[in-house]
Amino acid sequence: MRHLLLALTLVACTEEPRVAPARPAPTESSSRPAPTAPPASAAPSVTATAVPSAEGSPEPEGPWPAVEKTWRFDDTPAGRIDVVVTVPSTRVRLPVLIALHGQTEAFKPPDRGARGWLDDYALTQALERVQAPPLTRADLLRIAPQERIAELNAALKKQPYEGLIVVTPFTPDILQGKKEMSAAIPFGRFVVETLIPRIYAETPALGTPESTGIDGVSLGGRVSLLVGLAHPERFGVVAALQPAIYPHELDELTRRIREARQTQPSLRLRLLTSDGDFYRGTVGALSTKLDRASIAHRHDVVSGPHSYAFNRGPGAYEMLLFHDRALRGKTGP
Repeated sequence: MRHLLLALTLVACTEEPRVAPARPAPTESSSRPAPTAPPASAAPSVTATAVPSAEGSPEPEGPWPAVEKTWRFDDTPAGRIDVVVTVPSTRVRLPVLIALHGQTEAFKPPDRGARGWLDDYALTQALERVQAPPLTRADLLRIAPQERIAELNAALKKQPYEGLIVVTPFTPDILQGKKEMSAAIPFGRFVVETLIPRIYAETPALGTPESTGIDGVSLGGRVSLLVGLAHPERFGVVAALQPAIYPHELDELTRRIREARQTQPSLRLRLLTSDGDFYRGTVGALSTKLDRASIAHRHDVVSGPHSYAFNRGPGAYEMLLFHDRALRGKTGP
């Protein structure tokens, strides 16, 4: 069943990745208040997991306060990368969504680029609104049709937003234009070898592959697919919003998806495009190839352009609500 989602994007990169030690030494650069947690009536239903203390006895569960932290990694296989980690207040452990920004943010300094989703795409506001429905046409910048807004509100009424730890790394210029897909390898090493372990260690994350997802818009969608498919054992969901993929890559992407599924049969895949997306034809062609190969996936075609307005409106909401369900093994709205 095709769903009506909404996305937006902008993605790119600027310098060749430079090879550096695989495990960079991070420094934390800032901390600020984060969006508050869902109301008590909408508290996450995820079973809490106690963390062993140094003495071996479990530490008590939350509450964990809402916090937004910025981690700076000066020397990664892909160069300097800043990462913003947004944790809502919570009494239980939460799934993790790694969200990659688009092209324009790749040209900004790493500290500003890492805030692409939060500031440029208004994800901070979306995080607040999904906890206080009903959503309005104004929330989605009047891009989403009223029918879709009604569907989202019905889904939220039936199952309130439960909460995610949202991690937004700076995505450097590693895949400029039609650069070979292998250029994503250094960034992928950073994500799985350094970033994910630190997220699990320093946040109230559930800390399992099944509860960890990766997504991105445009260039970020391209990178999300390449990183997620290269490391299927580390993710429960691999998704992409209007991914910047090209016709000559479809056979290779199909092969990678097939192999990822063989490695991790439970891996969930979602491709989202829109009627105003200039990658719509290629994304649709990839979905057709996957159908012919009997590879299960979700292919959503939504209304809207390939633009900032779309990310600031429906794109942010669709991404949050999809992963809030999918990373708990449920179906999204």
